[in-house]
Amino acid sequence: MLRVLAVDDEKPLLEELLYLLRSDPRVRRAEGASDATEALRRVTRALESGPDGADAIDVVFLDIHMAGLTGLDIARLLAGFARPPLIVFVTAHEGFAVQAFDLKAVDYVLKPVRPERLAEAVRRACAQLGRSEEGPAGAMTGDAPMAGGPVVPAPRRPVAEVTVADRASDQIAVELGGVTRFVAIADISYVEAQGDYARLHTDEGSHLVRIPVSTLEERWAARGFVRIHRRHLVALARIDELRLEAGTTSVRVGTAELQVSRRHARELRDLLMRQATG
Repeated sequence: MLRVLAVDDEKPLLEELLYLLRSDPRVRRAEGASDATEALRRVTRALESGPDGADAIDVVFLDIHMAGLTGLDIARLLAGFARPPLIVFVTAHEGFAVQAFDLKAVDYVLKPVRPERLAEAVRRACAQLGRSEEGPAGAMTGDAPMAGGPVVPAPRRPVAEVTVADRASDQIAVELGGVTRFVAIADISYVEAQGDYARLHTDEGSHLVRIPVSTLEERWAARGFVRIHRRHLVALARIDELRLEAGTTSVRVGTAELQVSRRHARELRDLLMRQATG
């Protein structure tokens, strides 16, 4: 089992990453650092304690764009140690992949982090360290071979077994008053685009997350969320009324009235008709 350090200077993203890592049965311990100085201090302490010490770190999950030293700078510094921890970069930017793998990174995970993609990064780290992928209950996860490395076989998991992807798939992490909480996707009525962010609307209020609406549209299509406008993604089951007035289409979702763009109007009407007659 892995002992990991996650490094990101954006607290909500760090908390979400830690939540996903701690949910993985192959991770024994996951701690966080919010800047390069803290990360280097923790790694130095881990190396001093030795591979079997209480502070040992096997893998560092590292953001690239941070204030002060970047993740690439940290990785270069760690490469100077005799037995550095493995590095997995977790970033919103695709353009540093070549530099990352030049630094012998185990993996390069793009934000927003998908649970199944992070689970694959954990699998690769386990494979490179020669560790068993068994968690506390003997559960195995992941069966894809790592490019350039050994194949770690894994039997199909039983239906009752819970993996990180299962645990996180029904919720989304949000920050509220400096505290990270998890909102059930089933409680979300609609999503509003706000630049590179999305505002999730529930009966209790709204929450801002750093995930583009286009990404949520792709993730949540199977959950009945449909795009009705470039600004809005709506849970089909939460639509109370469809209104056609003066050539424009709108929907009422609770107390909110949302415009439907012309390109989405026909598809939305067809979906609502099928839902009503199905």
